[in-house]
Amino acid sequence: MMILHALERGPASLAQLVESTGIARPTLHRLAAALIHHRLISRDYQSHYVLGGRLTELASAVGEDRMTAAAVPVLAWLRDSTGESAQLFRRHADTRVCVASAERPVGLRDSIPVGTRFSMKAGSAAQVLLAWEDQERLLEGLDQAIFTPATLAGVRRRGWAQSMGERETGVGSVSAPVRGTNNKVIAAVSISGPIERLTRSPGRHHSATVLRAAHRLTEMVRSIENG
Repeated sequence: MMILHALERGPASLAQLVESTGIARPTLHRLAAALIHHRLISRDYQSHYVLGGRLTELASAVGEDRMTAAAVPVLAWLRDSTGESAQLFRRHADTRVCVASAERPVGLRDSIPVGTRFSMKAGSAAQVLLAWEDQERLLEGLDQAIFTPATLAGVRRRGWAQSMGERETGVGSVSAPVRGTNNKVIAAVSISGPIERLTRSPGRHHSATVLRAAHRLTEMVRSIENG
């Protein structure tokens, strides 16, 4: 912890760490090697010690857990307002994962348990998670996708996405982006249900409500990120 606290102030050489921590040089060298092994620290181009990527991953996990907790009441409100099951999706590599949900309690519904993984090639949540990516990732994501560049252009213009039978025959959905403090899209809020109830234009009926839920969660996320 003394080493990590010292590196919080910026890159440091072995000699500088010895001086700032008071740890004997051989002991500090062994501890640093162990911390590098676990990716808690690393070396920069000048061979100075710096904080490692694992710390960023742990911080992200903390933020995700807090966002998931914050999403629970928002998804419940969205479900009750629309009468349809509501979900929160995060992108993980080439898939999107349901990290929180509030299911319609009775009647015909689209049941998506927490932890369910779907392809990034279909569905309104996939459209939202891809639409604001940089050009390279956008083109990569469109390869073999059911939706088209024109579809994603429409998502960016409107600020929400809809799908009818993309992920599963007979199922429709509406999604909107959740953004972090840097305005980057970090999640997608969705509702989903049978097309016979959502109609062939689910966004016309539910986009305003889904956008409101996404805005509420965005405000919560930014509050969390800002401490």
